[in-house]
Amino acid sequence: MQHEVFRFAKATLPAVVIPAAILFASASAPAFAQDAAPASDTSRIVFNTVLFLFSGMVVMFMAAGFCMLEVGLVRSKNAATICLKNISLFAVAGVMVWLTGYNLIYGVEPGGLLGSFGPWSANDQRILETGYAASSDWYFQMVFVATAASIVSGTLAERIKFLPFIIFVVLLTGLIYPIQASWEWGEGYLDATWGFSDFAGSTLVHATGGWAALAGALVLGPRIGRYHNGITTPMPGSNLPLATLGTFILWLGWFGFNGGSQLALGTIEDAVSVANVMVNTNMAACGGVISAMLMTSFIYKKTDLTIVLNGAIGGLVSITAEPLAPAIWQSLMIGAVGGVIVTSSVPLLDRLKIDDVVGAIPAHLFCGIWGTLIVPWTNGDASIVGQLVGIVMNAVFVFGMSFAFWTMLRYSIGVRASVEAETTGLDRIELGLEAYPEFANR
Repeated sequence: MQHEVFRFAKATLPAVVIPAAILFASASAPAFAQDAAPASDTSRIVFNTVLFLFSGMVVMFMAAGFCMLEVGLVRSKNAATICLKNISLFAVAGVMVWLTGYNLIYGVEPGGLLGSFGPWSANDQRILETGYAASSDWYFQMVFVATAASIVSGTLAERIKFLPFIIFVVLLTGLIYPIQASWEWGEGYLDATWGFSDFAGSTLVHATGGWAALAGALVLGPRIGRYHNGITTPMPGSNLPLATLGTFILWLGWFGFNGGSQLALGTIEDAVSVANVMVNTNMAACGGVISAMLMTSFIYKKTDLTIVLNGAIGGLVSITAEPLAPAIWQSLMIGAVGGVIVTSSVPLLDRLKIDDVVGAIPAHLFCGIWGTLIVPWTNGDASIVGQLVGIVMNAVFVFGMSFAFWTMLRYSIGVRASVEAETTGLDRIELGLEAYPEFANR
């Protein structure tokens, strides 16, 4: 009997004591920056903060996805350079969002065009009003900025020098991205004047990265031997299984990207919205994969894995501007059109002799524009005119600034790797090492 009593006490004591201890601590501990908050406010702040932090960690994992996708789609002689660029750009983005980025986005006056300069610091004095810890919001916004920079990396792979790329990342993450993001997410000009709507960044993140990448590709030029006498020479990637893994990681990361952009999880309505966003996000990716798979099978008589991978990304980018309002079938259709755009745009870029190594411009720029334009189909608060104005302003500002910065870099320190470095591989010439030394041809 004593053993039975002991087992009963051992099983039930945590269930009784732990909740009691939590209630006692909640009742006795002073609230942060204000008098004791009601339990409803406490739970709201906790859940909202957890959403930011967890979603931010998931979005951060997208950095690994971009890295693996790019490594798989470049030739093995440039794989280590891609790894270096991706981890470096994430670190640079973190510093720049702290130094200038966050306050440029959220320090703008209502209806304004330019926020305030200066480093960010956490201030939780108004936490009951904001509904989340200030640092959690900063972290969530920071990983978005890093995502935009990752888009540029893949397009310019295999022929850009490391130093000018990092300098451009400083300018993109500390200046270009924050200014244009403030026009919508900081309640600036586009939000106040035109009612522009971009839920999680089809334009503000993905098209921004795409315009910056396009400007860089035009200034940099194509890889040696890519286009000759009207013929496009294929340059197959070194590791398609790795590229596929990267795509799956990005697909997973998008649930944090779009789901976290609900910005709240403290009510039943918000919880339902986050769940609906994730379902719609997934269905759009499915649509992008299926349409790209069918189109490549029809056009090329064989299914092209690299285009199908970008079809998934194109579908995800397409739904990012409005993943909450659509019905499931609408999300599937929006994503499917994204897959069609990717499939048709890849050969178009080759005809224009624009060398995009990983297909980021079709997937992020073209699908970002499409996803932003289609928002009024499902969101009655948005207008096609407002969406067009936002797209055009973003294009003019981001492409114009990026082209100017790339041009200045070209005529100052230079952006293009030497012929020797491009031919031998950036890994050996710029880094003095190789990603796969056991398999290198001597």
